[in-house]
Amino acid sequence: MTAQEPRRRSLEGRVSVGPLAAADLDRADEIFRTAFGTFLGVPDLFGTADYVRTRFAADPHAAFAATVDGELAGSNFATNWGSVGFFGPLTVRPDLWDQGVGKSLMEPVMGCFETWGNRHVGLFTFAHSPKHLELYRRYGFWPRFLTAVMSKQVEASDSVPTPLTYAGLSDTERPEYLSACRALTDDVYEGLDLQREIVAAQAQGIGDTVLMPGGSGLDGLAVCHCGPGSEAGTDVCFIKFGAVRPGREAGDRFERLLDACDQLAAERGLGRLDAGMSLGRPDAYQRLVNRGFRTGLQGVTMHRPNEPGYSHPDAYVIDDWR
Repeated sequence: MTAQEPRRRSLEGRVSVGPLAAADLDRADEIFRTAFGTFLGVPDLFGTADYVRTRFAADPHAAFAATVDGELAGSNFATNWGSVGFFGPLTVRPDLWDQGVGKSLMEPVMGCFETWGNRHVGLFTFAHSPKHLELYRRYGFWPRFLTAVMSKQVEASDSVPTPLTYAGLSDTERPEYLSACRALTDDVYEGLDLQREIVAAQAQGIGDTVLMPGGSGLDGLAVCHCGPGSEAGTDVCFIKFGAVRPGREAGDRFERLLDACDQLAAERGLGRLDAGMSLGRPDAYQRLVNRGFRTGLQGVTMHRPNEPGYSHPDAYVIDDWR
């Protein structure tokens, strides 16, 4: 997720880039909100949702700041999902748009991807902005799929049991289930690994991970952010990542995973369920529509290399790379 646009003033000082410090998080969050609100013309777009502090807490070494004349000018974050990596939100102070600050914040995240050895990297950005598309194209990213950020009202069902979750496991059970999660995501896309997201949601107290056991291993998992202070916000359960075991009956497993996420949200007293879906996964997208999910925000994912990764018709995955 990125935000940069028209020229405001000349750059008065040299841009410096380095690690984002904990002391700068409040200002980074303010810039993040102002940048997106200005670009989209929607004040207070994120409300109580928090992307800056949660991403920093998940991996402080992959959080970067740009300064101009000693003042914070913008920030960017890299995320490591094993063989897959993505970055964002990349945000720049509106008065410094079009002055090369965004480009300077690209260098360290590209360095992260190289160090981590991610095979497939990407981002979510604005499909209607040629400026954004051209900036990232210069780094080898290509626009491939529209991605819908969708919402529905939570609907609990008496026939759906309380889901098994990572938080509900004992300390001795957690390593075994993390290994099962890794095996499941590896089946979805070789090397894909969500362990960092699972552990971060638990450690930060911002959500939980639904676990759906199957005959051998796991049939599905969903990392959910819940409520204010997470990437969801007040009264929202946001499925940051969800996936089911591929193969025969994957669609049925996907339906059961969605039931479990609905149930988790209801038991947390949350009223809305959010999920991001690539239109490169048409059957999974249609199943969300059939359940009453509607698109509130739409962007495009850009990929490096120019390949689909796990966004293909046989994949039943929820994510949006914002």
